Amino acid sequence: MVSINLLLVVLGVAVLAVAFLPSFLKEYPLSYPIVLVGLGLLVYAFPLPLPSADPLQYPALTTHLSELCVIVALTGTGLKIDRRFSLKNWRIPLRLVSLAMILTIGAMAVAGWYGVALSPASALLLAASLAPTDPVLAGDVQVGDPGEGGEDNVRFALTGEAGLNDGLAFPFVYGAMALLPSEVPLTDRFWDWLGMDVVYRLGVGLLAGWLSGKLLAVFIFRLPEKISIKSSVYGFVVLAVTLTTYGATELIHGYGFLAVFIAAVTLRSYERTHEYHQHMHDFSDQVERLFIVVVLLFFGGAIGQGLLAPLTWADALLGLGLLLVIRPLMGILTLVGARARLRERWVIAGFGIRGIGSFFYLAFGLEKAPFPEAGRLWAIVGFVVLVSIVVHGILATPVMKWLDKKK
Repeated sequence: MVSINLLLVVLGVAVLAVAFLPSFLKEYPLSYPIVLVGLGLLVYAFPLPLPSADPLQYPALTTHLSELCVIVALTGTGLKIDRRFSLKNWRIPLRLVSLAMILTIGAMAVAGWYGVALSPASALLLAASLAPTDPVLAGDVQVGDPGEGGEDNVRFALTGEAGLNDGLAFPFVYGAMALLPSEVPLTDRFWDWLGMDVVYRLGVGLLAGWLSGKLLAVFIFRLPEKISIKSSVYGFVVLAVTLTTYGATELIHGYGFLAVFIAAVTLRSYERTHEYHQHMHDFSDQVERLFIVVVLLFFGGAIGQGLLAPLTWADALLGLGLLLVIRPLMGILTLVGARARLRERWVIAGFGIRGIGSFFYLAFGLEKAPFPEAGRLWAIVGFVVLVSIVVHGILATPVMKWLDKKK
């Protein structure tokens, strides 16, 4: 039987670690996600009465836990961007999500199909899951708190990309579902996918996010002029912004991830110097870290319980190819002609961190449709995320310090 008290002790220790580790490790080439995964691996190495960490055993829980983690992270990401939105100001992250991500998905899908003999549907699902950069685990290479400044090309590009591409990867997940065997002709499935999953869902996500941000901004910043509200409750306000925006958009079949980020960016553009932005960001950051603790502990435990067992050498090479070749190459090609120094382009292209967003997309796809080789897909995604957490976690601090020194 699972010991709830033991689980609470483990979670408590992990939460305490997250409270102190970010400040302690700030000057060292190490990130706290590495420690959390290691802690989960260590704890699950002992025969303790803890719940199973196998994502295939609890597909719905895996989907919704990673989903909540990502939407809270997207709100925090949108709230801390100081740069006003315009096509000119956001040209680098827009290039990354409109070109680099799509090229990465195409290259990864072809490599998965021809290179490691995955079915076309599974190869596309894998590519769609691994293509987006992660808004959750990329804090070390993102911009600072609201109003803090320091939004150089690298930090802003990686922050904006992480916020936008979590919604824009969704059409390819649905595209993978459309490739599964069906009685409906492939041509009909294609037009249905293009009309519903690309045009309609993206349009609704963008519009719902903008409207939600505008309406909630009036409520948040104008209501306190008439009714006295303590600043301490604005943490709950940002949670309400996140949940209502996401839930309402999903109810009308739009992309909630995209809507949440757009709503946060829209909200941030309203009364930009107001102290409530900092209160809202701080609360979302704390909630995000709480979810990170749970997800990464179970991820470490899943590795200890054999998550990577189905992984082949070819699968591992495919994962390393994504991190070390495909993403950097597509990123640097996309940024040709961009107003950024060559060293900045290489850092932007190289720091395509994979994380909890990849867990969600894979869990979502496997829950919605019967993809073959689910265990192998989890092994590849788990391997890529593990390598990304370790490599990017070690390199983030020294590389960003080097860039700052060069400036």
